[in-house]
Amino acid sequence: MRRNLVHPGAGQLKYEIRQIVLFAQQVADRGIPITWENIGDPVQKGEKLPGWMKEIVASHATADLSYSYVDTQGIPETRAFLADAVNARGGTRVTPSDIIFFNGLGDAVSKVFGALRREARVLGPSPAYSTHSSAEAAHSGYEHLSYRLDPADNWLPDIEDVELKVRYNDSIAGLLLINPDNPTGAVYPREILAEFVRIARTYDIFLLCDETYANITYNGAEFVSLAEVIGDVPGMSLRSISKDLPWPGARCGWAEVFNQDQDENFRSYVRSIVDAKRLEVCSTSLPQSVIPAIFTDERFPLHLESRRRMFEARANEAYEAFRGVDGIRVTRPRGALYFTVVFEEGALNSNQRLRLDDAELEGFIEVSTEEVADDKRFVYCLLAATGICVVPLSGFACDLPGFRMTLLESDDAKRAWVLQTIAGAVSDYLASGTSAGEPSIEAARLRR
Repeated sequence: MRRNLVHPGAGQLKYEIRQIVLFAQQVADRGIPITWENIGDPVQKGEKLPGWMKEIVASHATADLSYSYVDTQGIPETRAFLADAVNARGGTRVTPSDIIFFNGLGDAVSKVFGALRREARVLGPSPAYSTHSSAEAAHSGYEHLSYRLDPADNWLPDIEDVELKVRYNDSIAGLLLINPDNPTGAVYPREILAEFVRIARTYDIFLLCDETYANITYNGAEFVSLAEVIGDVPGMSLRSISKDLPWPGARCGWAEVFNQDQDENFRSYVRSIVDAKRLEVCSTSLPQSVIPAIFTDERFPLHLESRRRMFEARANEAYEAFRGVDGIRVTRPRGALYFTVVFEEGALNSNQRLRLDDAELEGFIEVSTEEVADDKRFVYCLLAATGICVVPLSGFACDLPGFRMTLLESDDAKRAWVLQTIAGAVSDYLASGTSAGEPSIEAARLRR
């Protein structure tokens, strides 16, 4: 081409959660059945939308207006309902004009970061959810800027690290939080959120909080929304129905915008997000229309509580399966749908492998792992030996080696097998590159 067509940030668009699927499919082509533990889709892992919710959706699907365009920011009645819900939490108040619907939070994240000036950076967590870190890096054309989440402190943010980076990098215009956190399962206490608000107010920046998993907390954690603590600082929270109902295929999420009236520059930025949405006309109408009916149904609180108990049991099951394994560090999750394992410093090396029965597959893995991060090499070997697909922690803009798996498997026996198999594979893999000798794991025994 006579002109370079590629956006300078194109190389930053990395989503390891889905990219690992490409490698897994190559393994599957060699006759190994894959157990998918990479993507947070409850429906694909066996959870069903309750019948009463389906009835509500079905009744709305017969209404003619469910097939029409709606207002660019979303159905007015639904936005009014959500604004009332925000105000009921206490803290900063919003109006329906502060609610903006998107086609899922992927769309929201793309718009939120895409509307920023390239020089305006957003400091986010590490480990980072790939959609946020990639979108932020792509908009700027540089590597994602991050602050440290501490695995030794229940994966809570290192506030000193946050403030130092904000103080000495004046390109930082915003702070990103994910609460409850993906991938670590951390839930931020009120005092941590208050520290983020203090930093934002001190350095005149905005706050962005992904609250996708607000209704999935357990093990004694109490969710505190950004609206409750943000005061007069400009910011926004992102929410969706994908993991609560669960209905990820609805692609329905929204932003709750706070304190537009406090800063004209922030107000113009938000207006540009709405303008970008207006070019698409609107977001999908049917999922928006059912939100008030589902959220106010007397069965909805019971549904949420049942799921909290379910994920608490699964999180604790995973913790117990891994906590006695040498060479790794695990933290008991308190929210969201994931479990993260961190390898201890120095535990991994390039000589480690899992035994494979297939010489051709073994050769394929050797070639595929020549120039990859140490934790990704483990993930590839795990796939080849067991068919289990997890995500390397290095794929979450993180320097710590490890991996993330889901807590979504609905088959109790299969979930127990997955946990036992991965824990055994970790032990054998770590032993394989030392004087302990050959790994004891056998691929045929582990595949289900």
